[in-house]
Amino acid sequence: MAGQLIPIPTLHLFKVLDELLIELLSSLSPDDWNKPTLAKLWTVKDVAAHLLDGNVRSIAALDNYEPPLSAPIDSYQGLVNYLNGQNAVWVNAMKRVSPQLLIQQLQITGPQFIAYLHTLDPFKPARYSVAWAGEEQSLNWFHIAREYTEKWHHQQQIREAVNKPALMTRELFYPCIATFMCALPHAYKNIAAPTATTISFTISGDAGGTWVLQKNDNYWQLQNDISVDTAAAYITIPPEIAWKLFTKAILPAAAIEHSIIKGNNNLAAGIFNMIAVMA
Repeated sequence: MAGQLIPIPTLHLFKVLDELLIELLSSLSPDDWNKPTLAKLWTVKDVAAHLLDGNVRSIAALDNYEPPLSAPIDSYQGLVNYLNGQNAVWVNAMKRVSPQLLIQQLQITGPQFIAYLHTLDPFKPARYSVAWAGEEQSLNWFHIAREYTEKWHHQQQIREAVNKPALMTRELFYPCIATFMCALPHAYKNIAAPTATTISFTISGDAGGTWVLQKNDNYWQLQNDISVDTAAAYITIPPEIAWKLFTKAILPAAAIEHSIIKGNNNLAAGIFNMIAVMA
């Protein structure tokens, strides 16, 4: 629909992130490439290789190419297992590629990846749903925003590993965390509460914000236009903790230790078990 506003605009930021990534990778020492990251078993080089994989997979969609499945995917866990297997195969193969060639490949495929995203009508159905938000069908704007969170948090993992400045500006962090917070209704789907119960979630700092979840008759829904004065629970999480929590880089207990919780602790628990990546 002409003039329809995209809820979380991110398309204009991919070029910015790519430029920052190339600048970052070009500054690394040989030892930096082998440093461990928050991505569990992956080094800095492995994470960079994974970012290249994201470019290549999306560019393949331009040719309407879909890699063959080794087995049918009939569950969320089955999808996670498939993606983990694909990721591992790619990262292991890319160990043969030098850091310099990896940077060159990222420079070549980055603009092609962005060009592909520009071909997508933001309000048409996406090829892949945002499954971590509980959606079986997503619109392209949400798919694009999900891709943005991938680009953001993996680059942030590299930055943390090599002690480089974080991507915690309002321009770059807020769209990422706002997209993550779209998973709240799904995270709370099995949490019971009286109808009209509200919960307030704040990611602190200038780059953060506040989100309100309200219980309707049969489901929870994010609301932008209601007061939080009478919320049943208030949760405040520092931004440097939030992104790690939602990407499974830290355990819920560690996030709770650094957060502020007021009101009903049972209602607060949902966000600390929320995951906004396929894991």
